[in-house]
Amino acid sequence: MTLDKADLENFPVAPAFLPAAWRGDLMAVYGFARLIDDAGDGDLADPASVAHLLDVPGAPEDADFRLDLLDGLERDLDRAFATVLGDDRAQGGTVLGTAAGEPRHPLIRGLVPLIDRHAVTPEPFRRLIEANRVDQAVTRYPTWDDLRHYCTLSADPVGRLVLALAGRTTPERIEMSDAICTALQIVEHLQDVAEDLDRGRIYLPQEDLATFGVTEQDLAAPAASREVRQLIAWEASRARTLLDRGAPLVGTVHGRLRLLLAGFTAGGYAALDAIAAAGYDVLAHRAKPDKRRLAGRAAALFAKGR
Repeated sequence: MTLDKADLENFPVAPAFLPAAWRGDLMAVYGFARLIDDAGDGDLADPASVAHLLDVPGAPEDADFRLDLLDGLERDLDRAFATVLGDDRAQGGTVLGTAAGEPRHPLIRGLVPLIDRHAVTPEPFRRLIEANRVDQAVTRYPTWDDLRHYCTLSADPVGRLVLALAGRTTPERIEMSDAICTALQIVEHLQDVAEDLDRGRIYLPQEDLATFGVTEQDLAAPAASREVRQLIAWEASRARTLLDRGAPLVGTVHGRLRLLLAGFTAGGYAALDAIAAAGYDVLAHRAKPDKRRLAGRAAALFAKGR
């Protein structure tokens, strides 16, 4: 099940200390993001059924099926916003005119109460869809800046949605949230080097592979060479710098939101610690954060506010 993957994340998606309504909103956002990722990665349990539900033509083996499915999901997102806001206010893209009626997919229907209660717009949801469109065409990133731009689509919208749900959006908070979310995405890429390569993708800057003398064949090995470990250590240091830049966000809020953001940020630090503890060999096994260390780091972030 799509929502079951929440337990595999580096941080608690909707921890029990939050009010039930807030947990429901966070799980609705997570469910949407995972649905879009699974559609883009070809990981849906029954893609043909989802396509039928959304009136998407073709079959999973067709070359453009994933792109068509993402288009169908975007039309369903339009339905969700139009259900609450009406067609005029919901328009934020070019697809809406073909998307009449109620949203059809249950995970997108789950967004309707959230849209009704909070000042959210279609834009961050559309960015998550666009990130998966990019994945269908782009499999290598020449520079660090190219990779970070991808993260503005694939990761940063989630943090912005969390702030919007809490009613705590400011330009300063968005900047710090973006740094945290980009860092979390980079950390996930470091953990998933082997899995991503199996999909034909490399989320490590090509310029850095060249600098450290790493080839794509090196990344396909069962264990990391010295050069690969040096490369991973370098990218991990960049992710840690981003976390350090964004961590003061925790101190700008209070109460349960502060604890939630401390948990998200601590998850990134704990995953980086796990990668370091594995000697930066992310090929031999996926380094996962220790839950006790994550809790300790979250408590420290909560207390210090950074």
